[in-house]
Amino acid sequence: MMSVNRENHDMTQTDIGLLLADAADEVEIGIAPVQAVIRGGRRRRARRWAVAAATTLVLAGSTGATLAFAGLPGEHGDREAPMASGPASAEQRHVYDPQQTELARGTEHGKEWRVWVQVWGAPRDAREAGRQFDAMRQMGLRPAVDKAAGLVGKTSYFSVRSYGDDPSVVVMFDTVERIDRLSGTDLQAAAVNLEGIDPKGPFRLVVGHVAKSAREVTCRWKDGRSTAARPEGPIPAAHDSSSLIRPVAGYPGGNWFVCVAPEGTALKEAKVTK
Repeated sequence: MMSVNRENHDMTQTDIGLLLADAADEVEIGIAPVQAVIRGGRRRRARRWAVAAATTLVLAGSTGATLAFAGLPGEHGDREAPMASGPASAEQRHVYDPQQTELARGTEHGKEWRVWVQVWGAPRDAREAGRQFDAMRQMGLRPAVDKAAGLVGKTSYFSVRSYGDDPSVVVMFDTVERIDRLSGTDLQAAAVNLEGIDPKGPFRLVVGHVAKSAREVTCRWKDGRSTAARPEGPIPAAHDSSSLIRPVAGYPGGNWFVCVAPEGTALKEAKVTK
């Protein structure tokens, strides 16, 4: 296993490609426009983050470019559906239809961009896993497992960025038996292009997650400026605010955040500052 203190620039494109060969089969992969895998806090599993944050997947086909936002079921992640009596059905567990939470949106060069997170419930058997695998593929998504059977008992999540009519881009993703709960100053994130896919950047969009106790994430930019993301208040903030910390429906590991650099600069570092 790689040292968790290892800097991302030590990973070659070949290293990343080998780590992702099984997770990205049949999905169009762009040259990873990721400047840095940002880590903070206690030790994390390095290989998972090589998969989840050191690459960007382009969602192939029209389904990937047109994921619906109308009536997002997870717009306020702290609202849970009432518990049903007896075993929950696959539909109630969001096995085939993920919970989806929009994190931010804005306009750049006349085109709208959005960032959202999907959380897919864990299938209980091979039949549910097969249906979930097919549902993901119809959306242009590929989980971090070799085969549909690898989804059994595991939760999958994807953070996605769209820009205008361009194909949507997966920023971070993972498929795990248990989602780690972040604490203290733990921070896991990726920096990618706000528009298009360019391995040289600029890496202006920062997407990640932090502990539920985090009150502020500060993204510092290369030109010396900074942006602070803070939790939305009791009255939900307008989604066109691009620097907020939000809960995500179905994701117990922490809250998610987005920071966007001003045009002309890019990410230097991101930290939990409160």
